[in-house]
Amino acid sequence: MDKLDIGIKDTHRESVAFLLNTLLADEHVLYIKTRNYHWNVKGMHFQSLHLFFESQYQALEVMIDDIAERIRAIGHHAVASMKDYVKLARLLESNHVDGKAETMLQNLLFDHENLIRIARKDLIAEAEKYQDVGTSDFITSLMEKHEKMAWMIRSYLG
Repeated sequence: MDKLDIGIKDTHRESVAFLLNTLLADEHVLYIKTRNYHWNVKGMHFQSLHLFFESQYQALEVMIDDIAERIRAIGHHAVASMKDYVKLARLLESNHVDGKAETMLQNLLFDHENLIRIARKDLIAEAEKYQDVGTSDFITSLMEKHEKMAWMIRSYLG
């Protein structure tokens, strides 16, 4: 932990960093799952879904980087190993599900909606319990991105 004076207690920054590292792990699991589906989707909608999944994992890449930088900005280190991601993540990994596009979309929708629910809970804790409105606002922004991604997936599912 870096020593800094930004108006948030060290113990609160440590708790927020743990929440953010857990979110970072979840985002990595979702990123890998989306990348997996990008590579392995099959069927009549291959081309459009291949490109759709690519746009989603590219957006997740940016979100992952932003989360890691937020962790560093509050004076902590971002976890950066697959072992740590699997240990911390609340989301589950997935195989290629035989290239079934509908199953892939349903799995991704479930994960995005799960992260939205987690974000709603965490942003309140960060603002009220830990007095970190900056991270609360940051999580709100991530939540909105997941809401849009979930909407797009629901649109594919009809």
